[in-house]
Amino acid sequence: MPYEIGILNFEALLGPVAAAEDALARLDERVTRSDVGQGFAERADFFEAVSNMWVAGELVHLEDLVLHDAQMDVRAPSHELVIAHRIVRARRRASRNDPGWAISRPGIMAFAGIAEQEDELSSTLRRRGEGRDLETDEHDALPPELAEIDEVLAETSWLVEAVPLGTTRTRQPDLIVGELVIRDPDWDESERISEWLEVLRQVERFPATLAAAILWDAWEHLEPLQRQHWLGQVLVSDFLRSLGKVQSHLLAFSVGLREMPRERRRARDRTTRLVAFLEAMSATAATGMKDLDRLTLAKRQLERRVVGKRSNSSLPAAIELILSRPIVSAHMLAKAAGITPRGALNLVSALGVREVTGRGRYRAWGIL
Repeated sequence: MPYEIGILNFEALLGPVAAAEDALARLDERVTRSDVGQGFAERADFFEAVSNMWVAGELVHLEDLVLHDAQMDVRAPSHELVIAHRIVRARRRASRNDPGWAISRPGIMAFAGIAEQEDELSSTLRRRGEGRDLETDEHDALPPELAEIDEVLAETSWLVEAVPLGTTRTRQPDLIVGELVIRDPDWDESERISEWLEVLRQVERFPATLAAAILWDAWEHLEPLQRQHWLGQVLVSDFLRSLGKVQSHLLAFSVGLREMPRERRRARDRTTRLVAFLEAMSATAATGMKDLDRLTLAKRQLERRVVGKRSNSSLPAAIELILSRPIVSAHMLAKAAGITPRGALNLVSALGVREVTGRGRYRAWGIL
């Protein structure tokens, strides 16, 4: 079902739009001019991932996410933790590219892992052996041993399906059982993405925050991707960056969205949902300003402890890591500074960073 913008209730939307525009402009200016802007942007990726999962009804601990990103898990990662880390990596990928790349069709397809154009060979492989009798170039032919193994695998793959006695199957079906378990064959992701991109084209004439709210609501309504619904938040943040509203970083608006009651985020009335999203952007900006103040004050306090130290001290590297991660462990500090874990504990003691775990093993410190 296509998403229609229709007639908007500007009387109810005008106030929240103005407040969100002003709040985001102030936040962007602060982050651009701040000495801790880079660390703030990196920390925002983790806070956004955790809040995004919270809004979706899943709980992911910030500590586990940071350690998983550093490949220092203390336990086997859960399914929710893996998804949260995918959000972090998606935000980093969008930040590395030019503004607006993520909301383009090639960008969305790259995030979703959908290949729009397939050559004959990839199409043959996707059909798992169908059409393998087609003529191939002499230089592209497989060695006899590999070709024989490939043929045996293609033939024995049919054994997983029940075939009535006395019948012979000559063609593989378009869908297999495993495909039906994880994907709906009637869910046309490419078509739904096209519908969302059409909404993107229509909202270009609106104010940036109102356009972002409509895009978020359209993503929730259309649900273009079956298994990556969280991607919508990344795309909306990149949309604001492409318009120059928040150029310094990708806005972590799920941090503010989690403060909105679910009854407002999922209301039947679209105006209520749009107002909730606009207020969420204002709440995100307010939270970001407070986080900037904490990081700026912490940076000044930590830099005082570096005064008078030798030029090859590991303290500056430790400070940079502490300001760019919500929490750090001894092994993370040791890896960043190129020292031993015992030396990392000495750095923490010298910097006087607050411990956030309160336990004997797997201790962590940070600025929260």
